[in-house]
Amino acid sequence: MHDSPEAPAASTSPAATLTRADFEYPLPDELIAQHPPAERGASRLLHVEPGAALPLTDLRLTDLRISDLTRRLLPGDLLIMNDTRVIKARLHGHKHSGGKIELLVERIDTECEAIAMIRSSHPPAPGSMLHFDGATATVTSRDGAFFGLRFDMPVLALLDRAGALPLPPYIRHVPDAQDDERYQTVYARHPGAVAAPTAGLHFDETLLVRLAESGIGRAFVTLHVGAGTFQPMRHDDPAQHVMHAERYQVPVETVDAIAATRARGGRVVAVGTTSLRTLEAATSDSGILTAGSSETALFIRPGYRFKAVDALITNFHLPGSTLMMLVAAFAGLDAIRAAYAHAVAQRYRFFSYGDAMLLERAK
Repeated sequence: MHDSPEAPAASTSPAATLTRADFEYPLPDELIAQHPPAERGASRLLHVEPGAALPLTDLRLTDLRISDLTRRLLPGDLLIMNDTRVIKARLHGHKHSGGKIELLVERIDTECEAIAMIRSSHPPAPGSMLHFDGATATVTSRDGAFFGLRFDMPVLALLDRAGALPLPPYIRHVPDAQDDERYQTVYARHPGAVAAPTAGLHFDETLLVRLAESGIGRAFVTLHVGAGTFQPMRHDDPAQHVMHAERYQVPVETVDAIAATRARGGRVVAVGTTSLRTLEAATSDSGILTAGSSETALFIRPGYRFKAVDALITNFHLPGSTLMMLVAAFAGLDAIRAAYAHAVAQRYRFFSYGDAMLLERAK
């Protein structure tokens, strides 16, 4: 175990003047995890405790294992987990004219209708016919990079038969049987995501049982992660970036569990940024969490005032990404800069199949 109080010089930039460059960091390519660890529950965990104020003289960074969550979380705390299930959203096919295409399904709207991104030499026009392993889809609309499609069979059935798991572009191998198992959480229930809620990949059944025995509860939300999660920021000014909308659901049971947690003085701990965004989107400015289904394009960056979440378990995110901005908003930009520099120096594994952090919310 390694405790580190060191921190870089504190930033004095107000949130309104931050640019994408403020969220970049150097990362050796060999630290990008290409495969999951041999076993779930074997990942490392960096506990980031930002302290009370700038300068960050009381920042604490502690090297742990994911199994140490049973000691770092407290009896009465509540884990919120995203129980979405990743679908085999990548399809290869051809146009009616014969040209090859690659499809990445963004979301399934009805049994036979979907929104997708299409890679081809020339974008297909509305009315075009696309062919996939015995199935046909008609292009019904286009909105920027996204195309509306109507299939002649149920979309999920086609994806299960002919689709491939949509691993992120920084994972360079072809998806295999190990990915089919390990790029899903053990509690995945509702199909619809095109990327895994990766903080949940660390939890195996043994850890879940140990957490429950330690008095740490769990409840679920569902947010179907869309293809927009792969899209890089195209503006240096974060205020110019527009997030893609994603569907979510908050069950009544989860609202009740959070209310009971607050009543007993426990903390709400989001497992992953998708769980955090769901709770924040469903919570009013006055702090009222509402059950039900909706969509969110919430972009959390420094300056955001958190209403629903006290701590966050999350993986390490891509330099200059919207998720780097989210964790900087949660724990403080300087704390995150220090944590990432520490993780690189200590050879943590990064991104979807990498290690995790436990972030305490900045005071």
